Amino acid sequence: MKLRTLTLGLLSASALAFAAHAESITIATVNNGDMVRMQKLTEDFTKANPDIQLNWVTLEENVLRERVTTDIATKGGQYDVMTIGTYEVPIWAKQSWLLPLDKLGDDYDAKDIIPAIAGGLSVDGKLYAAPFYGESSFVMYRKDLMDKAGLKMPDAPTWDFIKQAADKMTDRANGVNGVCLRGKAGWGENMAFLTAMSNSFGARWFDENWKPQFDQPEWKNTLQFYVDLMKADGPEGASSNGFNENLALFQQGKCGMWIDATVAASFVSDPKNSTVADKVGYALAPDNGLGKRGNWLWAWSLAIPAGTQKADAAEKFVSWATSKHYAELVASKEGWANAPPGTRTSLYANAEYQKAAPFAKMTLDSINAADPTHPTVKPVPYVGVQFVAIPEFQGLGTTVGQLFSAALAGQSSVDDALKQAQDAATAAMTEGGYIK
Repeated sequence: MKLRTLTLGLLSASALAFAAHAESITIATVNNGDMVRMQKLTEDFTKANPDIQLNWVTLEENVLRERVTTDIATKGGQYDVMTIGTYEVPIWAKQSWLLPLDKLGDDYDAKDIIPAIAGGLSVDGKLYAAPFYGESSFVMYRKDLMDKAGLKMPDAPTWDFIKQAADKMTDRANGVNGVCLRGKAGWGENMAFLTAMSNSFGARWFDENWKPQFDQPEWKNTLQFYVDLMKADGPEGASSNGFNENLALFQQGKCGMWIDATVAASFVSDPKNSTVADKVGYALAPDNGLGKRGNWLWAWSLAIPAGTQKADAAEKFVSWATSKHYAELVASKEGWANAPPGTRTSLYANAEYQKAAPFAKMTLDSINAADPTHPTVKPVPYVGVQFVAIPEFQGLGTTVGQLFSAALAGQSSVDDALKQAQDAATAAMTEGGYIK
C-alpha cells in the first residue's frame, strides 16, 4: 500500500511539473466549418508538441472581428493567435500590431502559397499571416432544378441570366427559393457580397479623389437589382442570413442558387451534411459585360499579435495548421475534397484532389480572376475587391451594411438607404482627412 501511495504521489508530482512547464496559448477563431474541423484534429498537433496546450475562443464572424480588433488596438493581450482576414493584415502589419512569420520551419514551403493569396498577407515581402483557407466567390446551383427550368447554366453567367433562372426555380409551395444571398449586416457579411457585386455593375465606393459614390446610378442599379431579386426569389428573413445561414438553407435543398464563397463547395457537396450533394454545379460569379465579375478575394488566416508573450509556441501552431501536412491530415480523415482550399499551388496540382473536388478548377480560376489592385471598372484610389483597404472601412462598411440590410428588410427604401450611405461615407472621409 505504501509503495502504491508513493507511486501515485510521484505520478501526481510529475503531472504537476508537466502542467507547470506546459505553455498555454489562446486561439481566437471563426465558427466556420473548416475551423471547427481544425479543432477536432488538434490532437495531431498536441502529440507532437506536448508542452503546448491550446485554448479556443470560437466566435460568429461579426463578433470575432469586433473582439480581435478591440483586443489588438488596445493591446489587451487576450489572444496569442488570431484568425483575421485579408483586409486586416496589411493595415495591422503597418501599425506594428502583428509579428512577421519568419520561423514557420524549413519544410513549410511558403513559396507554395498561391501568389494572389500571399500578396494580400504580406508587407514589404514579409508574410504577416498564414492562410488557413483562401477563397473567391462563385455560383453554386442545383443542376436538377436548372434542368427542370429548361435552362443551362453558362460557365460565366450574367446577372440577367441569374434573375431569369431564379424566377423559374422559385417554388414557394415546396419551400424552394430561386436564389440565396447574404443579407446579414456587416462589412464582411452583406457588404462583402454587395461590394463585389457592385464592381460588376460599374460602381465604386469612392472616386479618385475619395469622394463617396453612393449617389451615382451604378450603385442605385446594384442595390435595386439585389433587393428586387431577393424579394422575388430569396428566402424569408433574408436580411438575417449570412454565410452559415445560407449554407444550411442550400444543404437542406431550399436554394436553387447560392452565390458565395468558393470554400462552401466542399460542404454543399458533402453527402454527410448536404441533401443535394450529388446535384450541385458551379459557375463563375456573374457579370454585366463591363469587364468585371462579382467575385471577391479573401483568406481567413492565422496571425500572431505583437503583444503576445508566447510567440514561439504560437508560431508552431500557425505552421502546423496551415501546412501541407495539415491538408494531408484532413484528406486522410475526411477525404481530399475537404482539404482547406485556396492556399497552396501544390493542392491544385494534386491529381487526387482534382478527382475528389469537381469545384477545384473553378475555385482556382475565380481566385486568379480577382484583382485587388484594379477592382473596379472606373479608376479608384484604393486596393481591395470586396472591401476598401483603409482603417475607416471596418466601421463605415458595417454602417452601410446596416442601411442596406434595412432596405432588404423593407424598413427603408433603396433611395433612402443610398442617401444615408452617401452621408455616412462623406462624414467618415471628411473626418479621416481624405476629403476637405
